[in-house]
Order: sequence, then C-alpha cells, then structure tokens
Amino acid sequence: MPSLSVVIPTHRRANILKLCLKYLEMQTMADELEVIVVSDGPDAETAALFHGSAPLALPPVTYLEIPKSQQGVARNAGVKRATAPFVLFIGDDILLEQNACERHLAAHRSQTYSSPTAVLGFTTWDPVVEITPVMRWLEKSGWQFGYLQIRKYSHTFLPKKIQERFTYTSNISVPTDEARKFKFREDMTLYGWEDIEWGMRMKQAGIRLYYEPDATALHHHHMRLEDSLIRAEELGRSLTKLAQVNSDFRRKLAGWRLVIRRFRMMLPTMEGKHHRALLHGIQSATKNS
Repeated sequence: MPSLSVVIPTHRRANILKLCLKYLEMQTMADELEVIVVSDGPDAETAALFHGSAPLALPPVTYLEIPKSQQGVARNAGVKRATAPFVLFIGDDILLEQNACERHLAAHRSQTYSSPTAVLGFTTWDPVVEITPVMRWLEKSGWQFGYLQIRKYSHTFLPKKIQERFTYTSNISVPTDEARKFKFREDMTLYGWEDIEWGMRMKQAGIRLYYEPDATALHHHHMRLEDSLIRAEELGRSLTKLAQVNSDFRRKLAGWRLVIRRFRMMLPTMEGKHHRALLHGIQSATKNS
C-alpha cells in the first residue's frame, strides 16, 4: 500500500501537467506514492500522456476523466480512488521540491494532537517563469497566497480563527478518511472559494491546520495584470453565489463590500484595481441572480 496519494485535478494543460508529473518522479519517496490525475472534462492531449507505456517509472499514475464540472468535483473523484492513508492535493502547475512529499508525511506522522490534522506546505512562484509586478504583489499582499502572514507559525498549528483562510489546495495534505468525510462542494460551478469553504467545515469539525514550510512547491504559472483582474472578477461572482447558500460567506460578502468602498479612492493602485474587479464580479452576479 502506498503511504501518500497525490491528487491532481487538471483541465486542458497537458504540457504543464507533464512537467508536474516529472517533479513527482523525482520525489525522495517516489516509491511510496500513488498519483491520481483527474481530467475535468475530456481532453485528447491530456489523455495521450497516459496511453501506451506508463508516463512515469515511479510513482504509479491513475488517470480519470469526468464530465466538465469544476476542480472540487475532480478532487472528490480522485479521493475516491486513493488507497494511501493520507492524500496530498496539488494543482497541475505545481512543481514539488524533491522532499516535499516526505515532509508532508513526516508532519502527519509526528503529530500527537488528539484530532486529525491537515498539513499546509509552502508555495511560491517558479522563478523560471517571468515574474511580473502583479505576481510579486499577489504574493506580498496575500491576495492569492498569504504565506508572509503565517511565517511565525512555521512548524506549528495556525490559530483556529484564521486557519480556513490558508487551506490552499495547491499544496495541502489531509488524512484520506477526513478527505472522504469532508468533500468539496459540488454545487459550485465558478472558480474560487471552494477551498476556504472546505477549510471552514474542517475547522468546525475540530481539524487543525499545521504549517510545514519545508514542504515547498513552485507555482509554474505566468500571470499578467489583466489575467489577475479577470480572476478577481470571477472571485467576486463565485463569492456572491456561495453567499446564497452559506451564511458564513454572506457575512464575508458584506465585509468585502465595506472594504471595497474604502478603497474606491485608491483605484489607480494595484490593490484598488483588484478591489474594483472584485466589486464588478459581485455586482454582475447579484444582478443576474
């Protein structure tokens, strides 16, 4: 039986996925892994990676296709096939450092905490891609990844009151039994927030979040300002939709509206532009609901 199942949702990014798999092949514990790739919608180019000979010598890879849904549904499908006691969620553009899987597993095995534990690894931009000003801002501001805010919690548990904000599914592992119990919502059709909502439910059930910064991953993704603003607008739409079915997110939506009003005078700044895009997404979703 493998020690760790790595679940990777993907959507029409065969070239990047191939690189992601190569980094898994270089893991120090590759012979203890199983990899489950779930294609969110059929894609011939992605499927071709798995036809004929195995894509990797180690670890073994299982490939699944599901009807086009969203990444949360794809993760749930992957967890169903997992056979290891722990499951690691990453993205198809995530390149794990050689000992990342080993560090995740060691963190789980070292815990004496009475309740189940999720382990968050560290993710930063891959220096191979051209790192743009907006990418630097996204990392520094916490708009996409807020690791600077939790440096003081390295190798320990995050405070419960903030932990769901950091349940980043680019590099997080959980006991497989808990991943089966706490599935990602499957009624979310838009991008964003499904990982935070998932983290909220785990926190309410008493699952703690441990930060292991030595489980490092590189995010192999180039982003321009216009790409980031499109993403922010989609986050606004998905936040509005989620607020309709989740009271915690109704409060979050009200809070965002207050924050956005304060930043209207700062629209020329990077932060102001992103708040403006988020507001546009909120207004668009509200109008169409």
